[in-house]
Amino acid sequence: MSERNLPGGEMSSRILDFFWIADCSGSMNGEKIQTLNYAIRQTIPDMRKEADDNPNASIMVRAIKFSDGAAWHVPTATDIENFNWTDLTAGGVTAMGMALELVAGELKQFPTDTKRLPPVLVLLTDGQPTDDFKKGLEELLATPWGKKAVRIAIAIGKDVDLDVLEQFAGNKELVLEAKNPQLLVKFIKWASTVVKNVSAPSVGDTAGGGAIDINTIPTASADDDDIW
Repeated sequence: MSERNLPGGEMSSRILDFFWIADCSGSMNGEKIQTLNYAIRQTIPDMRKEADDNPNASIMVRAIKFSDGAAWHVPTATDIENFNWTDLTAGGVTAMGMALELVAGELKQFPTDTKRLPPVLVLLTDGQPTDDFKKGLEELLATPWGKKAVRIAIAIGKDVDLDVLEQFAGNKELVLEAKNPQLLVKFIKWASTVVKNVSAPSVGDTAGGGAIDINTIPTASADDDDIW
């Protein structure tokens, strides 16, 4: 029996909302979108283990995809124990601002109680916004939970607007540059592990990744291929 199923476990549990925000524009077609799908699938067993090992948090996952517009890929908050990943396909432009508006709309509905931990938002993109990114970001940061969120950006390849991603993350060190498939997999796996830090009992409501140990962020190895 897992710890969170022990008597009294549910009473002490707090909700940790985890959002994947994935670029599905045409430039992601091929190896990039395939690697993204593979890496997110690989995170599921580790996130389930974190949930079993930590009775203090119930991990609820959602996902948004964006290209010509933005839409929910996993619209319902799904407990990690029941979460499965359906592969994304690529095509279209990069409506990143609309994706942030969708997240903001969801966070506006969260009650401002103590049953929730700061949400984790992971933005993955290989390009530049083709819509009003500033408006989307402003809407996100105008919500109490958007401002408190741990926001991580993963830049895929060399054509990403890093300034835009730094604005999203609010912390340059949480903009991770995946220059090849190996690094993309490493970064996605690492981003999924921040639930351990955020769900720790000592964590406060600190924005910008204050609870995250940046020294654990993966780095390139000699075996990685710099092809993007």
